[in-house]
Amino acid sequence: MEFVVKSGNPEKQRSACVVVGVFEPRRLSSAAAQLDKVSNNFISGLARRGDLEGKLGQSLLLTNVPNVLSDRVLIIGCGREREFNDRAYRQALATMASQLQDGGAVEAVTYLTDLNVKGRDAAWRVRDAIISVTDALYRFDQLKSKQETQRRPLRKLTLSVPNRRELGAGERAAQIGSAIAGGMTLAKDLSNLPGNICTPSYLAEQARELADRSQKLHVEILGPKEMKDLGMGALLSVARGSQQEPRLISLHYRGAEAETRPYVLVGKGITFDSGGISLKPGQAMDEMKFDMCGAASVFGTLQAIAELALPINVVGVVAASENLPDGNASKPGDIVTTLSGQTVEILNTDAEGRLVLCDALTYAERFEPESIVDLATLTGACIIALGHHAHGLLGNHPALVHELLAAGNSTGDRAWELPLWDEYQELLKSNFADMANIGGRGAGTITAACFLSRFTKKQRWAHLDIAGTAWKSGEQKGATGRPVPLLVQYLLDRTRMQA
Repeated sequence: MEFVVKSGNPEKQRSACVVVGVFEPRRLSSAAAQLDKVSNNFISGLARRGDLEGKLGQSLLLTNVPNVLSDRVLIIGCGREREFNDRAYRQALATMASQLQDGGAVEAVTYLTDLNVKGRDAAWRVRDAIISVTDALYRFDQLKSKQETQRRPLRKLTLSVPNRRELGAGERAAQIGSAIAGGMTLAKDLSNLPGNICTPSYLAEQARELADRSQKLHVEILGPKEMKDLGMGALLSVARGSQQEPRLISLHYRGAEAETRPYVLVGKGITFDSGGISLKPGQAMDEMKFDMCGAASVFGTLQAIAELALPINVVGVVAASENLPDGNASKPGDIVTTLSGQTVEILNTDAEGRLVLCDALTYAERFEPESIVDLATLTGACIIALGHHAHGLLGNHPALVHELLAAGNSTGDRAWELPLWDEYQELLKSNFADMANIGGRGAGTITAACFLSRFTKKQRWAHLDIAGTAWKSGEQKGATGRPVPLLVQYLLDRTRMQA
């Protein structure tokens, strides 16, 4: 999909389709009013007849509109103008994308990006339009014998900005939006693959391919022998029940001087999680292929920042393994020694994500990072606490937590902070090791983060629990590509601070 930013009057666009908005009740947007004026009240006449009320999600496709150069005019209902916020804007864009795709217009010009969204400027509207449209048109059908094909798919979308003074900012916003959308697509593609294809070694190969596409990226991969030599007993304990060997993947992006401290992203990459000996219920176990969404989002973020050529250094660390039961699998009560030298009593083998992450977090210290952010589909408790809208966020450095919250609010890829108080650490006590890997039923998301905090005491560190946000179930089953927008914005903000 090609995205172009342009400023101009809607009636003068020689296009397959021009898209304008109408608010409820039958209130024409500025662009719609311009078309109405040159067409001798053609649009307002249709509205008065009841063809379009302007409710959010409504649409009306018109052809042969008098005195308009475009072949078609697509009118999108935007709801009440005073309630036109981020959510309504995205819903209007999704409706537009669907109608354009189904309507056979291979290219279009949209004036939805001219609409006023509360607290958002034109650059934000352009960037978010690209992300929203790409997301709405995303399909994962690579593994179907007969792929869905559009007779005339949408190939080019021109995004309007209100005046020429905003073209420069709009074009940069389009670059950022396209990079984020591409990163999300990569994350979704990887996450949607089944576990028999997307194995730890497959993820390692994808990292190599990603590095091959950019001169600023290079990759280092550790196998089980190297992990054993280093002393990664926690990560290796998770892989013991699988015939697939684990991998520790380090993807390095260098956009600044070599001595500049990098920002490190650590992703959980459990390519399939059965729970191990502590076997999960069979219902919806197929969705445990999504337990590597954290790893996929690290890849998507690195791809995006490489495309944007950000002047910073970033390292993405992915701990990749399967978690399966066999005669060699870890058992409840086993004790393992982590890379940090601390010992862990494994009370539940389904709390495996924190075991692979703790060794990856210790390993990340060697890069002398500016900060570490880990992202993981870690706890079902996070879904109970926050549902499927916000990531859970915890950390040991208030400024870092604030930076991530701000990045999430800026992009709409929001997080919510949970407490990381010392009182919760008491729940991880073990009679036989330095700590247990679970802390009981209460505050499961918090105690999981408490566990990880014991391996990041020397670092500015934050943890994103994306168990409720990384994928959707039901009819819309599939990965979301989150939190790529939050992470890219966080890193963009760091470049601006350094400038």
